[in-house]
Amino acid sequence: MADLAARGESPEVLFWVGCAGAFDDRYKRVTRAFVRILEHVGVKYAVLGMEETCTGDPAKRAGNEFLFQMQAMQNITTFDGYGIKKIVTACPHCFNTIKNEYPALGGNYEVIHHSTFLQQLINEGRVKVQGGESYKGRRITFHDSCYLGRANDIYEAPREVLAALDADLVEMKRSKANGLCCGAGGAQMWKEPEPGKKDINVERTEEALATLDGNAAALDALYGVESGNAGATPSPNKADNGIIAVGCPFCMTMMSDGVKNKERESSVQVFDLAELVASAEGLNA
Repeated sequence: MADLAARGESPEVLFWVGCAGAFDDRYKRVTRAFVRILEHVGVKYAVLGMEETCTGDPAKRAGNEFLFQMQAMQNITTFDGYGIKKIVTACPHCFNTIKNEYPALGGNYEVIHHSTFLQQLINEGRVKVQGGESYKGRRITFHDSCYLGRANDIYEAPREVLAALDADLVEMKRSKANGLCCGAGGAQMWKEPEPGKKDINVERTEEALATLDGNAAALDALYGVESGNAGATPSPNKADNGIIAVGCPFCMTMMSDGVKNKERESSVQVFDLAELVASAEGLNA
């Protein structure tokens, strides 16, 4: 961003990378995938680089309002200094914080989650999701991020992105407004879970795997899932090459850990929406 500003130029959009997108090895792949898409379609974007700091979301969720406001004001000062108007991010936590909590501190911007941005690119025909890996017929289930779904009512954009892949999208019983948290929200990402019968991410992963497997009996046996047929045919066979799609770095970590817990890494993979689109577009590095 500093380089563009030095040349007297402004970006079409600021890509807010986020802490996970910058430092988590797994989510760095999502950052690279999204950047390849932006470059492929010719979007003039910029990143803050070393000037980007945490949005303050973890501090606020943990109850440290003072630290949150310090971090937020630092970012608002940076945004306003560069005249930033439009921000896109792959993290629902960053998205929610900048969009809904920065205005109270004077930071007013157009903030877009990357699922919505990808949907727009596909609808405009700028991304055609062809020429790369084919997902036709592959079973994909989407896990709704709490801060994307219930907090901001964004349910259809990620599903429209997946629909463009021509995959077999299968919904979990607990989805959209009734979705189940991955277990990392509310600053839970940064601590070990309280003692209980089962970790939340394991419960959610079991539901995702049973959905991909078409195992109604397993769905009915889950805690908190209403009884009755789930609409899937019970099968002794496990889904091969199934995908759990996510749109959040926290969900990525928790669902990936859940798949490892169930020892299903060889048959089920966890991907972000940007990775799937980049792969379908033939943009993988």
